[in-house]
Amino acid sequence: MKHLLSLKDLSQSQLLALLELALKIKANPAEYRHALDGKNVVMLFEKPSLRTRVSFDIGINKLGGHCVYMDQQNGALGKRESVRDFAGNISQWADAIVARTFSHVTVEDLAEYATVPVVNALSDLYHPCQVLADLLTLKEVLGSLQGLKLAYIGDGNNVTNSLMLGAAIVGAQMTVICPEGHFPDGFAVTQAQQLAAVHGGSLLLTPDVSALEGVDAVYTDTWISMGDSTKLSDIAAKFAQYQVSKELMEKYKVKYFMHCLPAHRGVEVTDEVMDGEGSLILQQAQNRMHAQNAVLVTLLN
Repeated sequence: MKHLLSLKDLSQSQLLALLELALKIKANPAEYRHALDGKNVVMLFEKPSLRTRVSFDIGINKLGGHCVYMDQQNGALGKRESVRDFAGNISQWADAIVARTFSHVTVEDLAEYATVPVVNALSDLYHPCQVLADLLTLKEVLGSLQGLKLAYIGDGNNVTNSLMLGAAIVGAQMTVICPEGHFPDGFAVTQAQQLAAVHGGSLLLTPDVSALEGVDAVYTDTWISMGDSTKLSDIAAKFAQYQVSKELMEKYKVKYFMHCLPAHRGVEVTDEVMDGEGSLILQQAQNRMHAQNAVLVTLLN
């Protein structure tokens, strides 16, 4: 691994190795207390963040490293200074760059011009760190990812793209359920289908909610992504049947619920499900730190 821009860049063995390392770091944090001693990580954030910023910051500290947070106060990436020059300068001081950007092209440019590892902490196309945490959570809960049946329901977005790729790489059965016109990126779908064929997985895209039948976990996200000016009133009717409720979970016998957060309670998911026994949302949030730590330890050692 030189960078982590998308899960499609990982082989199955690399992805599974990251999950195993994350489990070891989580179980024995003292053993990794000095894993990043003397290492400095610059975090570039174009978007607001809770989980990503805090989990990286505290995680780096737990590994003995130091992080520098930079937001738009220094000027938008590529505006005040070219991404090329930005990446080149930061590479003179830092040992790695973590970037949360609007455009995936920005992440790719950082990786092209930086001489240090770059980690995609979210872009408009992919959210690999989130899905590593999700797979780690499912591995803990189910004991193994072998035979995993995962469904995503709602609006296709960057999380959906990465979920499809991650599921395909581990050979899982992935079902994506969206209203017509809201399916995930076509290129990501093609990538996931190709990877699923290689690793023995499958990918089904459908608007039919009944496709939830028999899955281990159902995953949803906000119906309107950050930065999208769409009004909820304009899409509420179209998305109403895709809300994850207790009745939906019981009807299709789905045991576990997942969400990358932040969630709009009472919109894409009800409080009963969010706070219910099968909700994995806080375990997912906790595992962001452990999965990201595994990525940094791998890239910097």
